[in-house]
Amino acid sequence: MNGFPSSGTTPTADGLLLIDKPAGYTSHDVVARMRRHLRMRKIGHGGTLDPMATGLLVLLLGRGTKLSNLVMGSDKMYEGTIHLGVSTDSQDVDGEILSEADASGVTAEQIDNELLNWSGDLMQTPPMISAVKKDGVPLYKHARKGNTVAREPRLIHIYSFRMARFDSPLVEFQIRCTKGTYVRTLASDIGDALGCGAHLCALRRTESGTLHLNDAITLELALETEPEDLFRRVIPPHRVRSAMGGEE
Repeated sequence: MNGFPSSGTTPTADGLLLIDKPAGYTSHDVVARMRRHLRMRKIGHGGTLDPMATGLLVLLLGRGTKLSNLVMGSDKMYEGTIHLGVSTDSQDVDGEILSEADASGVTAEQIDNELLNWSGDLMQTPPMISAVKKDGVPLYKHARKGNTVAREPRLIHIYSFRMARFDSPLVEFQIRCTKGTYVRTLASDIGDALGCGAHLCALRRTESGTLHLNDAITLELALETEPEDLFRRVIPPHRVRSAMGGEE
């Protein structure tokens, strides 16, 4: 196991519980189910995953909710797949198709070269289908009404962005980036730059700061596990602050 193993023999209901989120659930869905299962109201999460995305979802339990800014502000690592030649309105596989194009001429070398352009400090405009708020209203609610509103670009940083495998039209990749990075927007932008369009068809979060997916429990197994046993997996707040650089 990497990062944080389970807390040991003394169970605690305050701290972080690492969940491997399945596809098809919103982050709030997972929180709601775990609130019922653990019979706790004070549970949040440390960074949203889109419904189509899987992987590391950090749940904040009890006094662990005070760690929200520390966890949400940490850098993230993802693995994913870009589908070249098909653009969607949500920039991912859950959206409606906007356009299709022949991507058979795109080469691995072109992709490698293009990914190099998406590194370092970048300004990124949040997509309309996102939880970012405009005048107190999430952008996705504006989008549902067919409205497009002005959004301010945000500074992000991409530490590494590399192709892991190319089997046209699918590009498998790994990326390490700062909080607030919309990987599906990167996928769409890369498709546009390559002249064929693209969307994100798979995404899996593997790390959040010093927290690792290897230490997570699947949602299915968590819901089958007695609360007392789950509390033995909770990472206490002092251990999180020590490892992630927060104040004691």
